[in-house]
Amino acid sequence: MNESAAILPTTATHWGTYRGEVRGGRLVSLHPYEGDADPSPIASNIPASLEHPCRIRRPAIRRSFLEKGKAAGGEERGREAFVEVDWNTAIDLVAREVERVRAAHGNEAIFGGSYGWASAGRFHHAQSQLHRFLNCAGGYTRSVNAYSYAAAQVIVPRVLGDARGLLGQHTSWPSIEEHTELVLMLGGMPLKNAQVDPGGMGRHGVREHLQRAKARGARFVLLSPLREDAFGALDAEWLPLRPSTDAALLLGLAHTLVAEGLHDRAFLARYTAGFDRFEAYLMGRQDGRPKDADWAAAITGIDAGRIRALAREMAAARTLIAVSWSVQRTDHGEQPYWLAITVAAMLGQIGLPGGGFGFGYGSVNSIGSQVRTFPWPSLPQGHNPVESFIPVARISDMLLHPGEPFDFDGRPLTYPDIRMVWWAGGNPFHHHQDLNRLVRAWRRPETIIVNEIFWNALAKHADIVLPVTTPFERNDIACTARDDHLVAMHRLVAPVGEARDDHSIFAAVADRFGAREAFTQGRDEGEWLRWLYTLARQRAAQQAIDMPEFAEFWERGVFRLPPRTQPQVLMEEFRAEPVKAPLRTPSGRIEIFSETIASFGYDDCPGHPVWLEPAEWLGAAQARRYPLHLVSNQPATKLHSQYDLGPHCEAARIAGREVLRLHPEDAAARGIATGDLVRVFNDRGACLAAARVTDDVLPRVVVLPTGAWYDPAEPGAVGALERHGNPNVLTLDKGSSKLAQAPIAHSCLVEVERFDGEPSPVGAFDPPPIVPR
Repeated sequence: MNESAAILPTTATHWGTYRGEVRGGRLVSLHPYEGDADPSPIASNIPASLEHPCRIRRPAIRRSFLEKGKAAGGEERGREAFVEVDWNTAIDLVAREVERVRAAHGNEAIFGGSYGWASAGRFHHAQSQLHRFLNCAGGYTRSVNAYSYAAAQVIVPRVLGDARGLLGQHTSWPSIEEHTELVLMLGGMPLKNAQVDPGGMGRHGVREHLQRAKARGARFVLLSPLREDAFGALDAEWLPLRPSTDAALLLGLAHTLVAEGLHDRAFLARYTAGFDRFEAYLMGRQDGRPKDADWAAAITGIDAGRIRALAREMAAARTLIAVSWSVQRTDHGEQPYWLAITVAAMLGQIGLPGGGFGFGYGSVNSIGSQVRTFPWPSLPQGHNPVESFIPVARISDMLLHPGEPFDFDGRPLTYPDIRMVWWAGGNPFHHHQDLNRLVRAWRRPETIIVNEIFWNALAKHADIVLPVTTPFERNDIACTARDDHLVAMHRLVAPVGEARDDHSIFAAVADRFGAREAFTQGRDEGEWLRWLYTLARQRAAQQAIDMPEFAEFWERGVFRLPPRTQPQVLMEEFRAEPVKAPLRTPSGRIEIFSETIASFGYDDCPGHPVWLEPAEWLGAAQARRYPLHLVSNQPATKLHSQYDLGPHCEAARIAGREVLRLHPEDAAARGIATGDLVRVFNDRGACLAAARVTDDVLPRVVVLPTGAWYDPAEPGAVGALERHGNPNVLTLDKGSSKLAQAPIAHSCLVEVERFDGEPSPVGAFDPPPIVPR
């Protein structure tokens, strides 16, 4: 093949399927897959990023760690120079460190810190590769649940018996398009979030589905502090809701339903357990304070008359209560999800076409997709003999408080004493809250190993840095359970520098233990891909689906499952036969009151849904000092923090800084205009951002999306001014409750002031100093 000619093989990302244009051995463009009518522009970040100066090209060791090993300590992580070494030196050092920690402290002392999203591919999935390797080495301490919806992952199974309506089995879009008359959107359905999906997708469909529902006559009501959480074509009624008050709103709606006799008592009696206990609380028979619309209005900022009218409208129409994942990322985030299920049960529409509830519509592309259920294979991770684990967002707690007890979902647990962290895939300096606290915690382990593509904050805070390939520099297969496309991810370009894929790195380390065969099973990349594809073909044959031979699929690039023809309705079988198809709860019914949760005795999560005041919100006493509520939502120009150095991300910044949006009233009170540099701060930290004044946000609410690479003015210094606009120097690192211990990024108060000094330049994309050995 002529190297200068363009080639257009398929590849897949978490934000869609593309065909790569390669000229002279370089990726020049990713063209949207022809089957996708609404492709994401995020892909334009990629070509210029692959050979960016921030790319890690050789293995590198923090200088003092190379000289002294664990005796170097972690105080200089984040501000010390690195020494580049050859791969043999790096692999030998890594293997010795793993052996040392295992021998001295046991495998429980190794934290396998990987958090998905690194690649849409099923083989080169960094988390699976890391966990498979560590299991071959005797196991590791792990994390459970996801930052995106950790509170929901605990409460929904307690109420419904499993995660239906959260991670799958949603009422599908065709049912909503045909039957739903009123869509109540708590947290909205922003199209920017629907650009992405773990494991990739063949086509983006959320915009089209919403437009069809609108055209058929569905009405949309948005309850959110941000107007943009419903795109303009829906003509949604915007009720600007104070952040972290969704539970109070739902209680106000529930009270009206009971007070006016609009609730379905027959449904509640047949399909739910414990409504009487909840009703006593709702009507104020326990505490003398009815949770009526007037009570809710004082908390939420929504007019009491509108709350009452909305409850009546919900009872009179086929209503879908759609709650975004963002709503539960608050203090006591379990409560709005429990209450959404409760209010849907009170309406009596659960299990009806287009009615009931659903979580995550618009949070990713695939929620609500009408696809055939198919068990796509993934890389086996093996068995982990270590029982120690933490809830996903309790990393700093674990590192700072080894040996201390904590509660989680009814279990008393103890934080392990972690001596080694190995991170591959994901970036805690993006995901985690209160980054200054994380920096303190990050100094405590003896060894931190990182597999990374770029010199981001995670790599800069490591001891041993191993350069890995991007998904465009290796072969893979992309698929996800909520999408019907299987995509061949062709290697488009050669690896940059000496980068290796994760599998090759772990195989080399396993070889030092004599565990290479156990890890690789004698297969290389190509053989693993054929093994995974063969397994998929076998499963397809069991469903009478004919998949082509691997060679034909690889050349074609995309295989699509036959469509599902009948719309799916959440809990339809349970509604039809509650005795024959009971839920997997203790009662077999929807648990509005949970005897199990009540038995835990948690003061921050009782046995039925309630309003509990968040640690930080606009009604708190602390709001007198920090009077603005920070919403750190998902970015529009990237997936989390991936490829933040790309041109699509840069075009959205102002003078290289992330953009903070605030209401004109709040801007005027502080002498701030669009384009001004501002300092956003609270007791936890401070960052710089560029202001944009808009009335699309609720007064006293400011919006600073996540995803800016962490960039402290003084690297490694706790509390240093963050220069790039990373909101997680401000967010609160506290568990949602003892039940779920989930992150609560959206319960956060701040103040904003114009920054009139001379700011230091952004250094987020600068590599650390590299010195000779």
